[in-house]
Amino acid sequence: LCAGEAPSLSYQELKDLKKTDVLHIDVRERWEIDRFGKIPASINIPLGELVEALQMDPTEFKKQYNQQMPSKTDPVVFSCLAGKRSKQALGFAMSLGFS
Repeated sequence: LCAGEAPSLSYQELKDLKKTDVLHIDVRERWEIDRFGKIPASINIPLGELVEALQMDPTEFKKQYNQQMPSKTDPVVFSCLAGKRSKQALGFAMSLGFS
């Protein structure tokens, strides 16, 4: 897991964060979600779709992911299986102007 300036989060830290108004985006592939399970209250946007998703019209984002599109200042946490893709996701989001 990775947030802010790319620190790792423990599972308990993530659970605590999820009690706040943070959006949790799981960037694993859909087959990984099917095989290993979905993290409760997360949305799945595979890493290969993330840049496009973060540039969508908010109405289209809501329709596709059943979640309000984050603003560029909303708190977002990215997760994956080992941490590598979540760090890439953070870099993509920051390059699109997310803070």
